[in-house]
Amino acid sequence: MKLNVNVEATPQELREFLGLPNVQPLQEEMMATIRENMRKGVQGFDPVTLMKPFLSPQVPMQSLENLQKAFWETFSKASIARRDGAE
Repeated sequence: MKLNVNVEATPQELREFLGLPNVQPLQEEMMATIRENMRKGVQGFDPVTLMKPFLSPQVPMQSLENLQKAFWETFSKASIARRDGAE
């Protein structure tokens, strides 16, 4: 059996439906801090240094792939826990 479900929702509505926290205020605050430190020229806040952990020169894109895998594993575990708790 095949079941297709189409959902029209804003990102905020989807986060609320999935029970995810609203991190937008935190993200805005962090971005403002990073932006201000970049403007001031604070050491370690240049774009290359900020992206270095995600783009390893030894194995290009592997760090980014590891980050994506970590996110997907976390989301999968959360959805399984949520499903098991709801049944």
